[in-house]
Amino acid sequence: MDKRDHLEDIKKAQANLRGVIKKTELLYSDFFSGEYGNSVYIKPENLQRTGSFKIRGAYNKIANLSADERNKGIITSSAGNHAQGVAFAANKLGIASTIVMPTVTPLIKIEATEAYGSKVVIHGNVYDESARKAHELAEENHYTFVHAFDDYDVLCGQGTIGLEVVEELSNVDEILVPVGGGGLISGIALAVKSVNPNIRVTGVEPSGALSMSKSISAGHVVELDSVHTSAEGVAVKQVGDICFDIVNRYVDGIIEVSEEDIMEALLMLIEKHKLIAETAGVLPLAALKKLNTRNKKVACVVSGGNIDVVTISSIINSGLVSRGRILCFSVDLPDTPGQLLRIAEILTKQRANVIKLEHNQFKAIDRYSNVQLEVTAETNGQEHINAIINDLTTAGYVINRIY
Repeated sequence: MDKRDHLEDIKKAQANLRGVIKKTELLYSDFFSGEYGNSVYIKPENLQRTGSFKIRGAYNKIANLSADERNKGIITSSAGNHAQGVAFAANKLGIASTIVMPTVTPLIKIEATEAYGSKVVIHGNVYDESARKAHELAEENHYTFVHAFDDYDVLCGQGTIGLEVVEELSNVDEILVPVGGGGLISGIALAVKSVNPNIRVTGVEPSGALSMSKSISAGHVVELDSVHTSAEGVAVKQVGDICFDIVNRYVDGIIEVSEEDIMEALLMLIEKHKLIAETAGVLPLAALKKLNTRNKKVACVVSGGNIDVVTISSIINSGLVSRGRILCFSVDLPDTPGQLLRIAEILTKQRANVIKLEHNQFKAIDRYSNVQLEVTAETNGQEHINAIINDLTTAGYVINRIY
């Protein structure tokens, strides 16, 4: 593969994609820049057609198939975004397609894939199990398998993101990229390092799915026993062989982020930029707090935005807690008049907005003389929470913080 002209191949992919994809323009973020001390730009692939960057690699791969391969049809396995990319491309190019999806795939992604005319097969708990099933079906039916990440044509398609970033922001210092199987960061690294080797390309993985990090540490591709992360788009047990080689050679480092970091980043993206992204998509934003650099130009690839409303609601709540925007506590009060008023006065003084309040005698330790009060209030950060708890404690109350 090293004998190929990677930049030329990625430019050919760019030509294949012309008129098919959106050229997502960088968005400067006042908030993330101010929060983390760098000039932060968002590459919003969540606004891409099909809602994800995956359309780039899928379309480039399928556009390069021979007439015989097109006639026999194609198959792939995916947690959703690659599936929609393949389904869209196959529909546009008039090719029959089958998509194998794991059982954890959100319903919104299954329905969107079917809407493009693909046949969907649900199999396996994670991507790797779905992939094995897809390969079996490919052999049985003589389909061409379109790999989600470990394919040169696919990663060249993803590499067009890197070209767009450097074309628009030629003096970018670092690009942060989500890492699952490794196709996105491999393509971007090949593109960016071909143009300017001094631009840092850094991957980001969730702590519950460190497949690339562990492979780099071991010096070879390793398979994780299991993955545990809300970012299902990067929940991959084993990275691609081609991807591993490229990352090992061209990528400058990988940052690990926690589930709390991810929830917080998603909340801030929604609140400050009015943009919806999926959990895997905000990994680069979650990694900004881990950078040791200051006053650098940093581009964050927000890779996708396919997320269901129920998940958004749950994540927003988690993010609010993480940012100190919600305080929930309980306190046992004497069952005498005026106690609730005293608590309310303290909260009013601290300008905490009460969202929910439960006054329950049956929850108190001594229910014959006490009543338990549980309060959920809107707050303005951890310092505000500390001030509220301090005032309540000074007033003689024993506070049990629930979250």
